[in-house]
Amino acid sequence: MAIEQVEVRRAEPAVAGRRLSVAAGSVVGNRYRANYDVLHLDPARPLVVVADGMGDGEGSAIAGRTAVEVFVAAAGPTPQALRAAVADVQLRVRAAGAGLGELTGCTLTAFVGAADEPDAWIVQLGDSRAYRLRGGLLELLTTDHTIAWLGAVNGWWPADSPEAHAARYRLTRYAGHPDSPEPDVLSVALRDGDVFLLCTDGLAEQVSYERLAEVLQGTPDPGRAATMLLEESLRAGGDDNATAAVIRVGRE
Repeated sequence: MAIEQVEVRRAEPAVAGRRLSVAAGSVVGNRYRANYDVLHLDPARPLVVVADGMGDGEGSAIAGRTAVEVFVAAAGPTPQALRAAVADVQLRVRAAGAGLGELTGCTLTAFVGAADEPDAWIVQLGDSRAYRLRGGLLELLTTDHTIAWLGAVNGWWPADSPEAHAARYRLTRYAGHPDSPEPDVLSVALRDGDVFLLCTDGLAEQVSYERLAEVLQGTPDPGRAATMLLEESLRAGGDDNATAAVIRVGRE
């Protein structure tokens, strides 16, 4: 099986005396004919956005594009501005899907900073993810907004059971949800040497925690790290679109 060509984009925005080295890319994989993940890597400001459409129809594609476009235009580096941006996303995604007659929704995970602020924000809606590697420890910073996550936390069924597998695809929060659920908005301090990974479930479900940690810790160049992780998803079967954005924090 030929491995899909991986191309990454790069940026180096500044945040309060630190420079972020950012690289991100996305692959179609083998399951779908098109890529329903949407990636935004801002060339000038510390802003990375990852969305994952629900399903493989027109509603999936429209939801991802609309959510990212609206969020990028409205997002400011305060929790109030970020929540307002997601509220606008909810309205616009539902409006975009009103005449389609099919599910129109997507996840949204973002890393948002400001040139004059030492910290950053993580915005989470759905089951894409944000990880942080610090001091050799890779931590999942976000919560999956799924029934599977609730089942795992509350012990409803074994993690490898059919019930847990089916619940993985039942999202409790997403962009386009009829109840307009709010996102999680997390404040994260930025330290020299921190590495953040934003990814869709096509990466997180196919590449093990151990391999994520190994690549992020052993690969200083974010572009190379993102490429390696995406290639890992393809070697694992490419059963979903996969997107990865790697952010490394350093001094200017």
